[in-house]
This record gives sequence, structure tokens and C-alpha cells, in this order.
Amino acid sequence: MESSLKSTPHSVKRWQLGGTDYEPQQVHRQRSETCFSTWTPLNNRTSNIQLFEERRNLLLHWFDLWTDRQRKQLLYSLLTRCSKTQLKYCRDLLIETVPVTQVDFTAVLPRFLSLYVMSFLSPRDLCSAAQVSWQWRVLAEQDCLWADRCIKRGWFLPYAPAEKEFGAWKTHYISCVSTLDWLTPREAAEQYGTLNQQSTEEAEERRKERRIRQMIRGKLQEEKRESIRTRRVWGSNANPEGARGGRTQTGRSSPGMTSRSWPSLSWPQTLVGSPSLSLEGGRHVSASQSLERVQASNPSSERVNTANGALSSFTCKPAVLQAATPIHRPAPPLLLLMSNRIPAYELLLSGVKAGVIVVLYDHRGTLSALLTQAERAISGKRVQRLGLLAPGGTEEIHLLESCSLSQATLLTPDHREFWEKLSGWVALTEEGGGIDIFSPLAASASGLALMQALSTLTGLEVQAPMGLATGNFQNILSEWSDSSVCTRFSKEQPAGPALLYVCESVLQGWCRQAQWMEEALGELRGRLGPQLQRASLQARGRALGHFLWEEICLEDLCVSKELKVALTEGLVALTRQEETKPVEFLVLFLTRWSEEKEREERSGERKWSSQRGLSSMSELQEMALDWRGTVARELHHSECVYLGRLGAVLKVYKEPLTAALNSNRAILSFTDIHIVLSPVTHILELSKEFQMDLGARLQQWGAEQCVGDVLVKLCSKLKVYTNYLNNYTTALCTIDKCRETKPPFRAFLKRADRTLAAHMLSLQELLMCPVWRIQEYVTLLQALSVHTPPGHPDHKHLSSALNSMLRFREFIQKLKRNSERNKLMEETQQTIQGCPNLNEGNRQLITTQDAALLRSPGEQIPDSLRTYEHVSDVGLFLFNDALVLTRRNVHHTPFSLAHQSTHTFLASVALCSLRVREITHTRYVSHAFVLEGPCRSWVCASGREEEREHFLSVLRSSIKSALKGHQ
Repeated sequence: MESSLKSTPHSVKRWQLGGTDYEPQQVHRQRSETCFSTWTPLNNRTSNIQLFEERRNLLLHWFDLWTDRQRKQLLYSLLTRCSKTQLKYCRDLLIETVPVTQVDFTAVLPRFLSLYVMSFLSPRDLCSAAQVSWQWRVLAEQDCLWADRCIKRGWFLPYAPAEKEFGAWKTHYISCVSTLDWLTPREAAEQYGTLNQQSTEEAEERRKERRIRQMIRGKLQEEKRESIRTRRVWGSNANPEGARGGRTQTGRSSPGMTSRSWPSLSWPQTLVGSPSLSLEGGRHVSASQSLERVQASNPSSERVNTANGALSSFTCKPAVLQAATPIHRPAPPLLLLMSNRIPAYELLLSGVKAGVIVVLYDHRGTLSALLTQAERAISGKRVQRLGLLAPGGTEEIHLLESCSLSQATLLTPDHREFWEKLSGWVALTEEGGGIDIFSPLAASASGLALMQALSTLTGLEVQAPMGLATGNFQNILSEWSDSSVCTRFSKEQPAGPALLYVCESVLQGWCRQAQWMEEALGELRGRLGPQLQRASLQARGRALGHFLWEEICLEDLCVSKELKVALTEGLVALTRQEETKPVEFLVLFLTRWSEEKEREERSGERKWSSQRGLSSMSELQEMALDWRGTVARELHHSECVYLGRLGAVLKVYKEPLTAALNSNRAILSFTDIHIVLSPVTHILELSKEFQMDLGARLQQWGAEQCVGDVLVKLCSKLKVYTNYLNNYTTALCTIDKCRETKPPFRAFLKRADRTLAAHMLSLQELLMCPVWRIQEYVTLLQALSVHTPPGHPDHKHLSSALNSMLRFREFIQKLKRNSERNKLMEETQQTIQGCPNLNEGNRQLITTQDAALLRSPGEQIPDSLRTYEHVSDVGLFLFNDALVLTRRNVHHTPFSLAHQSTHTFLASVALCSLRVREITHTRYVSHAFVLEGPCRSWVCASGREEEREHFLSVLRSSIKSALKGHQ
């Protein structure tokens, strides 16, 4: 008995040894009693249940000790061995344990209930619901949903639908909506009026009552002031004379307060005849507005009527009549939208006139953010005109980085909503309202079509430069499509539309020197930017612009164009001759030059007076001829200037370097000279030939004269420019390398750059001239094509040359975009320490944002009571496919206000898996948002509300584009 007890382990021990190879004799004898089973006794039911419970407990014990991955593998193995009934049991058990919170209601609810739910959707929402799935599409296109919408609008089917016809009423609704003549809000208001619009009689009656109330109030105020002057001051024993004067006979001030310093309890203090009666919050309130507020606060006050003779007891004094005169209202301001991508925009900000509201916006934003910024700037006011200064050309305007305004994109929903709302804040065309676009859209047919479409959409007059002048932005100062608008605002001589917004001296300096000003302002942004970092973008721009304007004194340097030409010709003549008295020679030259100009003007006046008797038809033909001649002469004149700059490259640089090489005093090797300067020689030969052919045509200019074949000949040899552009980057690198490694070449550049012979330009700037010239070719060709009628024999050749130039300009723009993208990615790679390689694929940097990283101590606290802790400063770098978060460290310079920021790589999240959520503004947190990635989330906060709105709008737009590209 004892031996048997010793040989048989305890039940707990047996449970622990159940998964081992231990086999006691009793179990071995029990095996022989089982049938076809080594573990489960089939004959003894009690033993079977007991053994099953023990093994299940053992399995659960193992399951608790396993990892999550091992548990999932076990579940997978068990489910694959189950039958269908067992799987259904698992499904029901899971549904009961983990109830479904989001389910397709069309699959659960009956069909009539699903249709009832969809009946509350708008037609646009029904069309969106039809794109969810086939089940939703079948329900969303049912005739019972669309028939009621059509019948309410009086749209009936012209036929009886067949028995199995599907979606007939929806198709009929779409066809009726697409053929409607929609009116803009302005056109609808002009044609049908508005709900709050009053009739003329009611408005006149209201104005009359308002004048009467104002006269009564003026009389009451005068009586109250008289009573205050004559009575004794409260809290003083001084006599009325002393109280009225405010000083006693001894010259000392009265111990009490004077009547003028004591506030009135019932009526605000004012002077007699003053148009403003009170001050509320630092702004003047008119008498009529104050009286309306008093009557609104006292509903029991009776209205004054002129018919009952209520004014018979009042004798109106001149002061009261003066107060009843109409109040002068200032003219509506002008609104100028300015992109920060414009070169040297800070200089323009410093010269904006007083009556202009400037909205300086980030070029990397969205249309909704720009509209919100403009609405916040005007503060509900109505502006007289709208100006738009953004990068663009003759066919489209790059309003934003990812949003271009052209004839194809104008009628998209985003652009349509933007321009309709924006035009609603501008005065009518009859009142002088309109839109001024600072891009030469009037130089091309597509640009004119865009202006016409924009005018039709907004109901306003749209005008733009005609592109008849060449240079940086000098076409803004040239002829516009309609300059008659300026005479409505200026009683003196008419000016260009751009001068309504910016001072003339600043605008002229910017138009001629914008590219060079951008270099100087780039240095200023880097040096003064950290000190002005707390200020807004517009405040920083104005500060930098004023600083630059005061330093360079452009206003003192600006001279007229004629005087500049005369001085240039005089200096060139002076260099050709050896004069001992250069000042006297220059004075004589300028005197002769002015006399010749006067003779030319007199001869021109005689010629004009002799031609005044022409008929109207001949005048129109001459005007059309003059436009073509103006563009052709500008093309020839600019080509001469272009030839002079190309010739300066050879005369100032190539000839001395080649001569030094031949005389065994080499400054540069033959290979370097060939790489840098030889491509310019081929372009110079081509331009000389083109200039001679064009000059010959201009000498015999007439109505039927053609220049298109000359331009086609030029376009057939554009391969010279292609070779030059492909070699342009190599040439610049060669110049930089030789300048660093060869001191003689560095000294040579110091002597040759910025001289009169080099047109006051450096070698690198002269090598940029062919790139600028292509854009000038395109603008002048488009202007020439616009003013050439289709039946003209030159029209075909001009169209062919224009198409070739447009393709070549697109090639240049592509090279420029790639260069800028590579440069920006390299700078970003150097800025972020420890960052992986960013220059992969077609990745582009969209925007950056500085923010604060927050942390909440408890997630169970409600959002309105949750507090956040500032953990660190971060930088957000948004690319077109990912968002990079960096830890931003600020290092201050000793004994200085300047500081520098460094960025360390923290994390990166793909935009396809990123979610954005805004945090409601509370007393504990402001301007915050949450970035949720697949593994973790970050709570960030910006410094200003405008920065958060701008960054989140750009981020959501980028996420949407990334999801579309991923699909």
C-alpha cells in the first residue's frame, strides 16, 4: 500500500508532469483499457471529462505564458482546423464580445429606411454617395429620390420611362442643371436686388428722419452744455465764474473740476458743430449712429415726424445746422494682393501708398487661406479696386505654388469660389471698380481670353500691361490694356494703374533693378531676419524695404530715360576721344543733343498736324499699323541692346584673355576660355544676322510688311541656345573654380567687372542675358501676333515662330525648376543634422514651420480641461510625400540679439499614413494641432493662428495629393 502510494505522484504533480514523458504504471495500465486513443479514455466518461478539464487548464496555462506572436500562431492553427459550423460559432462569439461600431447601414436597415435616410441628402451629396459602392449607387440613383427634386423645380420628363429603366430622373436633373444660365452674385443683385435692399422712397424717408433726430440732439446737447457752464461745479465751493474759467483771479487752478473736464452722464461731450459726437473704443462715431444706438436702447422713444410740426418749438442755430450737414466719408481703399515669391517684394512694401491695404501672402499656401487673409485685412470694408502682383507671364499667373490661374483653371470650383467672393468686396465698374493684374496678359491671345473670362466671372473690368517694353518688370510702366481708369482717381495728368498702389519713384526703381535688389535683400534677410523673427511677414518686409531704400537712395539716383540715354551716349563719345576738359565736352554734347531732340519734336508735331484730316477708317488702319510697328521697333531696339551686351562679353573678356594666352602670359587656359566664352560667339553671330534682317524690314515698313519669316529663320537655329544652356552650369562652375585657384584671373575679373564697357554688369550677369532674351522674344512675339489680324500674310509665320519659342521657353523653365529644386534640397539636407538622404525621386520641399512640441499628463481628462507641457521646440519640414520632424535648438550669440537655429532629425512620417486633427482653443492651450502617425502621435502648437491655418491647409492639400498619387 505504501509502495503504491509512493509510486503514484500527487494530482497536482501529475498536472505539472502532464506535458512531459513521465508515464506512471497506472496510466500505462489505463492505456490498455482505451480503444483507439492513447490519451482520452472512451469507456469511462467521468475519466474522459476529468482528463479533458486537466488538459484544457494545462493548455490555458501555457497560453498565458506565451507571447503575443505565439498566441496568434496558435489561434491561426486552430481556426484552420475548424469546420464551418465551428467558424460560425466563433464569428457569433466575436460579434457578441466585440460589437461592431461602424457598419454599413444599407446592409443592416431595410431598403425603405435606407432610401428615407438618403432623401435628406442634397443632389451633390447624393452624387458623392453614389461613388462609395455599387450598393450605394443603386440606392442613390433611385427615381423616388430624384423625381421629387425635379418636380419641385418644374422639370418633368419628356417621356414615360420604361419598366426596367434605371436613373432616368437623375439624368434629367443633371441635364437641366447643366443647361441653366447661372448668374454671378453681383449680376443677380443688379437684376433682382437683394433681400435687405430698401426702396428709394424708404431710404429718403429714413435719411430725413435721421437729419431731424440729429438736429434735435444737437439742440439738447447745446442746452445741456449751457446748463453745465452756468451751474456750480459738483463738490466745490468756488463761484461760477471761477468754475467756468478753471482758474481763480490769483492764477491758481480751482480746487474743483472744471465743467469741461467733468463727464456728462446722459449725453457724450462734444464741440459745437463737430461731425463726431462721441469716442467709443478710440474711433469716432457719427451723430446719426449715436442717435440710433440711443433709440435702440430705449424702445419706448417715439419717432419724430416732420408732418406734426414737432420742430416748431426749436430755433435751429447755425451750429446745429452745421452739425446736420452730411459727413464727409473717405474714399474706399485699394486692395493689393502681393506674393512673397516676387523678387525684392520688400522694396515694394516700403513704397505702398497710404490708401492701399496690402495682403502679403505666402506663395506656398492655398486659395482658402489667401481668401481668409484678405477678408481679415479689409475687415468688412468695400475696396475701390483690386491689384494682383504675383509671378506670371503672358498666358497664366502663378497665383500660388500649386495653383496657377489660366483660362483652363479659372472655372474650376476652387478658383470660381475664390474670385466670386473676392469680387464681392470690390466696388462696381460704374463706380470705378476693377481688377489690375501686374502681368503682361494683354500681350497674348490666351492672356486676353483669360482677362475676358475673369471679367465675365466677376463682373468687373480687368486690365493688364500690353508687354510692349522689355526689361525686368518694365512692362508694368508701359501701356496697359485700358489706362483710362486712372483719370477717375487723378484730376491731374493720367498715370499708369500701378501708380495707384505704389509710389512712382519706388516703382520705377523696382521695375528696373528688381533682380539686383533681390541679391541685396537676400543678404539682409539672412542678417536681420533673426532679429525680426517675432514680427509678421508683412512687418518684416516693410522694415527690410525701408532699410534698403534708405541705404541705396534710389530716389536720388533715378533719372529720366531720355537723360539716361543722353548721358550714356555722351560718356561713350568721351571715351572715344582724348579730351583735356571732359566736363566742358560733356556739357556741349548734352546741349547739342537737347537741340536735336527739340527739332525732332517740332517736326513730329508738324507731321501730326498735317495728318489730322484723315478719315476714321484710315485712322483705325494707321493705329493698327502703329501697334505692329511699335512692337517691331521695340524688338529691334532690344535686340541692339542685347547685341551690345553680348559684344561686351567678347570685347571685355574674351579678347584680352585670348591675347594674354597668345603672348605666353596666360590668365586662363585655352580649354577654360572655350568652355566659358565660345558659346557666346555663336549666339552673337546669330543675333547679328537677325538684327540686320529685322532692320532692313523696318526701313521699308508698311501695312503689309512681314517679319515672321525672319523670326522663323531665327527659331530654326535655336540649337545654338540649346548648346549654350546645356553648357551654362559648367561655365559658371569653371568661372568659380578658376577664380578661386588662379589669382591672375581673380585680378582680371576685379578690373573688368562693373565697368562702363561691360554695361555695369559682371561676367556672370552677362552670361544670363541669353536666358532673359528668350522670355523677351516670347512676350514680343505674342504682342505682335495679337495685333496681326488672321488674314494678314505674316500671321502664319508669326504663329509658327511663337510655337517654337514657347516650346523652348518651357525647356528653360524646366531646367530652372530642376536647378532650384536641387539647390533647395541640398540646403535642407545640410540644415537637418542626422537626416537620411532627402534627394530621392521627385521629392520637393513644400513649406516649413516652427512649432512647439507639447505633452499632456493624462489622456482621460476632457479636452476643455486638459493641460499641456511644453517639451521642446520642433521644426516641421513638409515634402510632397513625407513630413519630417526635427528638434530645433536655438543658440544665442553673446553680447548680441542675434541667434541661430539648428535642426536635428527626430522622425519622418509618410503623408499617406498621416492624419491631422485640430485642438480646440481653450484657456490652457492655443494654436495647437495633433499629427497622428501609424506608430505614435505628436501634439504641436504654432506661435500664431495665421501660421497654424496656413500650415494645416497646405498639409491637408499635400495629404490629399499624396493619397491620389498612391491610389
